[in-house]
Amino acid sequence: MKHNFGAGPCILPQEVFQEASQAVLDFNNTGLSILEISHRSKEFEQVIAEAERTVRELLHVPQNYSILFLQGGASQQFAMIPMNLLKEGGKAAYLDTGVWASKAAKEASKIGQVEVVASSSDKNYTYIPKNFEIPADADYFHYTSNNTIYGTEIFQKPVTNIPTIVDMSSDIFSREINVSEFDVIYAGAQKNMGPAGVTLVIIKDELLGKTGRTIPTIFDYQAHIKAESMYNTPPTFAIYVSLLNLRWLKAKGGVAVMEQENIIKARTLYDEIERNPFFKGTAAVEDRSRMNITFVMDTPELEAEFLALAKERNLIGIKGHRSVGGFRASVYNALTLTSINALVDAMKEFEESHK
Repeated sequence: MKHNFGAGPCILPQEVFQEASQAVLDFNNTGLSILEISHRSKEFEQVIAEAERTVRELLHVPQNYSILFLQGGASQQFAMIPMNLLKEGGKAAYLDTGVWASKAAKEASKIGQVEVVASSSDKNYTYIPKNFEIPADADYFHYTSNNTIYGTEIFQKPVTNIPTIVDMSSDIFSREINVSEFDVIYAGAQKNMGPAGVTLVIIKDELLGKTGRTIPTIFDYQAHIKAESMYNTPPTFAIYVSLLNLRWLKAKGGVAVMEQENIIKARTLYDEIERNPFFKGTAAVEDRSRMNITFVMDTPELEAEFLALAKERNLIGIKGHRSVGGFRASVYNALTLTSINALVDAMKEFEESHK
């Protein structure tokens, strides 16, 4: 059995793979593959409509928010957010907690003025800044809820009265959230929602059309809302597989059930990191992510040896990002406690063999 701890594109449930593979050959007894049916067909319109309904149900999305399935990943949203929300002559506030948060601010600065309210770059993003002030005159405040590279996560929305935008690419559907606290939520699908190729955007309708600038149509949220995510040909297969994964999540009991499973999985691995003298966590304890668990060895020279053991034990994708080193175990929704225990057993085995 392979245990896939890859950071993304990531593990998906086997049931999803099985159903998707059948649809590649014959989608819903149409005699056509899901890869070749028209996005304007009745069959695909049903797919995207159900996907929207299921997102709305799982996250309790209010009716005054639109749900979009777009392309370009979170990186395209880095530009679309300021294009659609940053007024001419206005400014936006950004929290810098890692590579992707920093890139989002950099892209926005190409559109207008950006104020970085706080940064944890001084300690290689191993913590979440605290007690920072968000300017009340900014058009919006942007932050990244989970930092996949550095293993930190923000569970409570920072307090502000201005519109709040959050990149939830790596923790969407992993825990309960109050959508009404946010004005825009966006997420690349390839962590907890589905395969790479589709990006989920949840946006409060009243926020749009107020910048005073002309936006290229393909980057205009209002155009995509009007066209119901089909202004241009959408990523049909990625949307379909995301729907299968959302159905799987719903059948498990929804986001609340998934959150409890994720708490147990993360706690199990963190407990071993704390107990085992050969390993230590890299993120500040109070800011530890449930989705991406980063750790190193107390003796760095032994890391290659542990990676070799992990490979023998079919533990895939645990090598840390090059900017952090060490190890990273990505614990997304479809990863089971069995896989967590397999990693913990390997850590214990390594400890025993080096006594």
